[in-house]
Amino acid sequence: MKLHEVQSGEERAILVTVDTDGTGEHSLDELERLADTAGALVVHRIIQRRQTFDSATYIGRGKAEEIQHVAKELDADLIIFDDELSAAQIRNLEDITDIRVIDRTALILDIFAKRANSKEGKLQVELAQLRYRLPRLTGMGLTLSRLGGGIGTRGPGETKLETDRRHIRQRIFEIEKELEDVKMRRDSLRERRRKIGYPTVALVGYTNAGKSTLMNLLTDSNVLVEDKLFATLDPTSRKIILGNGQEIILIDTVGFINKLPHDLVKAFKSTLEEVVFADLLLHVVDSSSPYFMEQMTIVEEVLHSMEVNKPIITVYNKIDRLENTAFLPRIKPYTFISATKGIGIDELLKTIEDNLPETTYKVKFLIPYEDIKIVSALHDEGNVLYEDYGEEIVELGVEVDEIAYMRYKKYAVEVKKTD
Repeated sequence: MKLHEVQSGEERAILVTVDTDGTGEHSLDELERLADTAGALVVHRIIQRRQTFDSATYIGRGKAEEIQHVAKELDADLIIFDDELSAAQIRNLEDITDIRVIDRTALILDIFAKRANSKEGKLQVELAQLRYRLPRLTGMGLTLSRLGGGIGTRGPGETKLETDRRHIRQRIFEIEKELEDVKMRRDSLRERRRKIGYPTVALVGYTNAGKSTLMNLLTDSNVLVEDKLFATLDPTSRKIILGNGQEIILIDTVGFINKLPHDLVKAFKSTLEEVVFADLLLHVVDSSSPYFMEQMTIVEEVLHSMEVNKPIITVYNKIDRLENTAFLPRIKPYTFISATKGIGIDELLKTIEDNLPETTYKVKFLIPYEDIKIVSALHDEGNVLYEDYGEEIVELGVEVDEIAYMRYKKYAVEVKKTD
C-alpha cells in the first residue's frame, strides 16, 4: 500500500498536540496508537511548543490556519487534538479549518463504543458520551452535522445527539438508574463470593500491558487479546487454584491510560469497584516500554483517585524483550514474568500466595462419624470454640484460616468472615 493510501472506511487524520513540558512527542505517539485503534490513518503529526494553551483555539489562530492548509493538501478528513477541548475551542477550530475536529476524550470514548459488548458496558459508554457531549452541543457544529460520519460520532448515544438538553438529561437519568441496578447485582455477586470464602485478585495496569494475556495463561481461558489499546472493557473473572490448594477469583479489568476521561471513570464506577473491593492487586507493567515509569505513575494516580488502599504486587511483564532487568525498580513485592512465553509464572503464583491478606472464619461444621478423623484435623488446624457429639454427627464451632476452611468447607453449614 502506498504511503497515506486509505483503506475502505478509514479516515485520514492529522494529530495535534501542544507541548508545554517536553512530553509532547511521547503523548502524540500514544495518540497515534489510539487513532490506529479507532481505525484512522494518521497522515500528519503536529507538535506546537508553547507555555500555555490558547483559550480560544488551543493552538492559536495562526497555527490553526497553518493546519487548515496542511489538511487540504493531505486531503485529511479529521483533526484529532491531544487534550480535551471546550465547545468554543471545537467550534472555533472547525470554523478556521473547515474540517471535523475531535479531542483525545472523544477518541477514547469512540474506542470504548466500538469495544463494548455487554449491556452494562454499552450503558457505561453511552453515559460517558452523553456527559461529555451535553455541554458541547452548541459548539460541535461540523461534528453534529455529520452524525454517524466517523470517529468520535458513533456509539450507543449517537442517535440522541440532536435532541435537546432536557431529553439528554432524561436519558442520563435513565442510564444511571439502570447502572444502579447493575451495581446492586454486582454487589450481590461480590457478597456471595465473600461468603463462599474466595479471595479476589484483580489485574490492573496501563492499557496493553498484557493483563488479558496473563489472565488467559493463569486460567486457561480465552479473553480477547489484541495488540490494540483497550482490548478489554468488561471485567472477566475466573477461578484458579494456588499451589497450596487455596482457590481464588482472578479478575481482569479495563486498562488505564494517560488523560483518562473523568466521565469514563465515573461511568465505569461499578466495574472499577472490582478493583476497590479486591483483596490483592496485580499491577501488570509493560517493562519493555521506554515509558514504563510514567505508565506506572499514571496507574498509581488513578488508583489513588479511586481511594484504593490494597496490597499490590508489581508484575513486570514482557521481560523476554529485555537484555537485563537491573533498571527495574525493586519495590517489594514484585516479580518478573513473560505472559506470552510463560516465564516466571510459578514464582508469580507463589508471590500471590505469600501476599494474600490472611483471612479467618468462624465456621460451624457438621461432621458425620464416618469422617471422624476430620474432627481431629480441625483441632490441629483451628481453634475449636465448642464441640457437641450427637447421635449421627459431631457439631463443632471452629476458627480457621482460609486454607483450612477451603479444605473442609463441604462440612460447613454456617460461615462468618472475621477479618
